[in-house]
Amino acid sequence: MAFPKKYAEFAARTRIATGFLIGAAFLWFAQPTVNSLLLGGAVALAGLGIRAWAAGHLRKNQELAISGPYAHVRNPLYVGTLTAGIGFGVAGAHLGIAIAMVAFFLLYYLPVVEEEESHLRKILPGYEEYVQLVPRLLPALIPRGSSGAAFSFKQYVKNREYQAFLGFLVVMALLAGKALWVV
Repeated sequence: MAFPKKYAEFAARTRIATGFLIGAAFLWFAQPTVNSLLLGGAVALAGLGIRAWAAGHLRKNQELAISGPYAHVRNPLYVGTLTAGIGFGVAGAHLGIAIAMVAFFLLYYLPVVEEEESHLRKILPGYEEYVQLVPRLLPALIPRGSSGAAFSFKQYVKNREYQAFLGFLVVMALLAGKALWVV
């Protein structure tokens, strides 16, 4: 799916602010239960695990990441984001807001993926060959190549991925508080 360049640029500029608005609506309308928190929290945590794994292999705009999750999918950070979003949707136990979160991902993140891939084609040697081997968003079960580079906790920290985990803790605490307050 190709998005118009102007829309993709708009989505890139506004996705954080829009994400906060969606997040606020999510927290307002969420109807969490103990079971939804446990199941959704586990799915969201799996998404954060994918993001963490990816962040430990990513040297942004410096070299082509082809190890770890990048051997399975070109955009593991976004796959992790979508997985975490689905998990939060389940944790919040409100179908309408969960659908809105998935729609937000499709309308805001997919155009950004296209823009980023266009940028990477220009700056990273070997990117076009990588595109031919590794799927964009639906991970391949068998790795499609790898440099053998190991996960780097230092790189994880440099990419500030720990902030996503802190956000997870805050959201889950707010949902748990809401679940307890409603009971």
